[in-house]
Amino acid sequence: MSFSFNQGILVTIICETVLQERLVQLLKTLGASGYTIIPAGGMGSQGKRMGDVAGYNTNIEVKTIVTPEVSDQLLEQLKQFQGNHALIAFRQNVEGLFD
Repeated sequence: MSFSFNQGILVTIICETVLQERLVQLLKTLGASGYTIIPAGGMGSQGKRMGDVAGYNTNIEVKTIVTPEVSDQLLEQLKQFQGNHALIAFRQNVEGLFD
């Protein structure tokens, strides 16, 4: 038995919570069909981000599966936020059960 899976690009963004609404709008503008947002804590080049006070010093992780073209556009657009906000983003080829 052989199964055929959809293929796409998983883009993961870890950034300050304050960017959430702007990222959601950007994803909609680029035509992403969906996304997942979860709270995130940890430590990196911007220091420790534990989310100890609601809305302050907090991070989110945003995940979306898009086409290669949309992933290029998304990563390019994310550059505008890097100067003023803690943000990392990366992408991976994925296959699975998704639209």
